[in-house]
Amino acid sequence: MTMRKAKIYKPSKTAMQSGIKKFDKWVIEFITSDPGKNPLMGWESSSDTYSELNLEFKSKNLAIEYAKKNNINYEVIESKNRKILKKSYADNFIK
Repeated sequence: MTMRKAKIYKPSKTAMQSGIKKFDKWVIEFITSDPGKNPLMGWESSSDTYSELNLEFKSKNLAIEYAKKNNINYEVIESKNRKILKKSYADNFIK
């Protein structure tokens, strides 16, 4: 059985979202080793269906435990904390 490669990370919010709720999950995303080009449409494709699979976990430890249990070679990508600058509405007109 071959070892799969995966990355474990905490997804970030999109630019269209201002809240911080629902960003407490961790994701295992499998990395495909041989992406190719579809000859008909020219899109990137692969015969490896694991590249389409994303598994969600409540904590980083649960994701790591799952990877170890299923013999998955993993890399943990830590999330960066965002800085919150508190401003008042009046600051828009002072400067």
